[in-house]
Amino acid sequence: MQRRGALFGMPGGSGSRKMAAGDVGELLVPHMPTIRVPRSGDRVYKNECAFSYDSPNSEGGLYVCMNTFLAFGREHVERHFRKTGQSVYMHLKRHVREKVRGASGGALPKRRNSKIFLDLDTDDDLNSDDYEYEDEAKLVIFPDHYEIALPNIEELPALVTIACDAVLSSKSPYRKQDPDTWENELPISKYANNLTQLDNGVRIPPSGWKCARCDLRENLWLNLTDGSVLCGKWFFDSSGGNGHALEHYRDTGYPLAVKLGTITPDGADVYSFQEEEPVLDPHLAKHLAHFGIDMLHMHGTENGLRDNDMKPRVSEWEVIQESGTKLKPMYGPGYTGLKNLGNSCYLSSVMQAIFSIPEFQRAYVGNLPRIFDYSPLDPTQDFNTQMTKLGHGLLSGQYSKPPVKSELIEQVMKEEHKPQQNGISPRMFKAFVSKSHPEFSSNRQQDAQEFFLHLVNLVERNRIGSENPSDVFRFLVEERIQCCQTRKVRYTERVDYLMQLPVAMEAATNKDELIAYELTRREAEANRRPLPELVRAKIPFSACLQAFSEPENVDDFWSSALQAKSAGVKTSRFASFPEYLVVQIKKFTFGLDWVPKKFDVSIDMPDLLDINHLRARGLQPGEEELPDISPPIVIPDDSKDRLMNQLIDPSDIDESSVMQLAEMGFPLEACRKAVYFTGNMGAEVAFNWIIVHMEEPDFAEPLTMPGYGGAASAGASVFGATGLDNQPPEEIVAIITSMGFQRNQAIQALRATNNNLERALDWIFSHPEFEEDSDFVIEVENNANANIVSEAKPEGPRVKDGSGMYELFAFISHMGTSTMSGHYVCHIKKEGRWVIYNDHKVCASERPPKDLGYMYFYRRIPS
Repeated sequence: MQRRGALFGMPGGSGSRKMAAGDVGELLVPHMPTIRVPRSGDRVYKNECAFSYDSPNSEGGLYVCMNTFLAFGREHVERHFRKTGQSVYMHLKRHVREKVRGASGGALPKRRNSKIFLDLDTDDDLNSDDYEYEDEAKLVIFPDHYEIALPNIEELPALVTIACDAVLSSKSPYRKQDPDTWENELPISKYANNLTQLDNGVRIPPSGWKCARCDLRENLWLNLTDGSVLCGKWFFDSSGGNGHALEHYRDTGYPLAVKLGTITPDGADVYSFQEEEPVLDPHLAKHLAHFGIDMLHMHGTENGLRDNDMKPRVSEWEVIQESGTKLKPMYGPGYTGLKNLGNSCYLSSVMQAIFSIPEFQRAYVGNLPRIFDYSPLDPTQDFNTQMTKLGHGLLSGQYSKPPVKSELIEQVMKEEHKPQQNGISPRMFKAFVSKSHPEFSSNRQQDAQEFFLHLVNLVERNRIGSENPSDVFRFLVEERIQCCQTRKVRYTERVDYLMQLPVAMEAATNKDELIAYELTRREAEANRRPLPELVRAKIPFSACLQAFSEPENVDDFWSSALQAKSAGVKTSRFASFPEYLVVQIKKFTFGLDWVPKKFDVSIDMPDLLDINHLRARGLQPGEEELPDISPPIVIPDDSKDRLMNQLIDPSDIDESSVMQLAEMGFPLEACRKAVYFTGNMGAEVAFNWIIVHMEEPDFAEPLTMPGYGGAASAGASVFGATGLDNQPPEEIVAIITSMGFQRNQAIQALRATNNNLERALDWIFSHPEFEEDSDFVIEVENNANANIVSEAKPEGPRVKDGSGMYELFAFISHMGTSTMSGHYVCHIKKEGRWVIYNDHKVCASERPPKDLGYMYFYRRIPS
């Protein structure tokens, strides 16, 4: 093995104890049963501590347990030893030293460094021409800290030698996350060497691309045989499309296509339709040159979008990132950046905002000793441990220390340099919070708002005792629906975690400028001239707030007073105000052609926000409530069989279809219900379900189908839609009664089977002797009423109501044309001044672009 050769060719460590061969054997004999050789599927952590961001680059190095293969920094290895009794660890340390100078004063010529065998990121702050690296490995036996220098082939038992070699040669457990590893895993297309290219005179311009069949301007693919530019598949590479590139392949058989906007001198995204997977094209430069594209002069941008993708929005990128201004770097507690893992800025921005909130700081970092001490045997798979680790990494200042000149000189004199941390890498955190999620676990860009709700979900499910920091976001929404014919009303309440504010485009104050810009832009595109400077719509915040509070038409509303469908009007108000109000600007939408678009607008978001006028008032004098009657449910004779065939386990919901619908702007829970009730038939069928049901009062309420395990109930718990205690849902009761069974019989059966519809039907068939019990019916109805009251008005800390006066303390901005591309940046107000968090860069903000944000975080002003 190459790594083994590198390791066992190095000299023994200078700090190791000198022992005879017999001594080494005697030391290891008692521990041999605990030393394992990593098997396929074992995750070997040799780059990062499970409890901190220590690594082999850290001053104390890293200790890898030779049984569990978990890694621990110097401060945490003792905890693992005490908890597990595992005694043998491999200690890994990378030393960084100034290179030896030649006679002329310059560094000696470069040569292959056989002293490096750890797969680690090098320090970006160090010039590789001036410094060299040397890796050291040794076995350490606890509790006496006996050290056995490696290599030691002659003295170590064969099993130990094999185990050490396997640990050092193991691949990163985050391989699927690391973008740099993707290229190594891609196969070379079998069509690349002999690809036919038509001599048809096609030349591809540097910008202004659009699909030849539908005029789509995003997710475009260049066919490398005939030069056709066509759109990709729907949701392929996280972008919308009509699949015209695939249709073209089916018509012509031309196999390879490259995604426009990904071309750089280092390569591009190439897809083989015939092989049905991303591939490598070793002759890509020649194939692109055939259509007039000079690959060596194509340049990508720092944050993943290519120059041609961002030309229309250069000003947005510059303004949000405060480019062109020399920003002062910030160091110390609370000023630690997060390295971008490849489109992970959405996660970084949300987590920076989250851990600027005192309640989250106290819940996790404040409880660090208790959480770490009581963590499970594998802390990498524990949410609270990883949240605490991330919070401590961001807030401690341990990984955000300014370079000190005096220390640097002293280190150079000692011929050793201790590299400064340049932000922390959230690989372990991202791997855990995104596992089993089809989108967050990918390396694609995601919606920061969706990740925020996903995080709240995880916080709810992993609360620390009775403490739940996400309580600060939770609030009750009162929805009032009025039947337009009878004027009767119905009041309901639901739980939410953010305020979605519509963009009132019709209220733009610079309409004349916008019209002139649009005409100039279209003319420039038609004539393939440079696009004019972007003119951004200026929207008053008051207009957006007014649009939020205005009544909405419910055209297909079923009126219980009329026992028929009718027109209705819905208004929403705050039944409670949260301690921290998160406001999302609904900038992203889909056009009538399903093409995603972003409202690039400027909204004068206030520093002080007063929404007390949006407080709910409840049933008013003179208002008459709609009867509490459910719509009739018509079920065919073979209803039981068909129903059972259609219903699916909520845990098996097709999340990709859910995310496609959510990207259109529909509420996430409504998308889940649409996919669930259409039996995972796909996004198009679910979309039709949404169109039919979108005006129903419970359209956005969480999916609650009790009896199918914990998935549905967990979702209900997260979004506040708690079911009635031991009271079957009315929709399931209605299904059973529509089959001819008595209502009290249906309720009894559902209560006896934990509200499982199929088991309830079996229970009824197996209890033909059931007789109506009037006392039972009264008890059920009374319990239902009592629970309705308690559900409408939760008690305790779940809703922290108070004043509706807020002040802005953070906002997340997005650059790009879609939530699934571009870049996110976070601004947070700390110690009286704004700070910009742009991945690992943390600087004092000079011009915070508060008018261009996507998500805003407000804290309540005490009354």
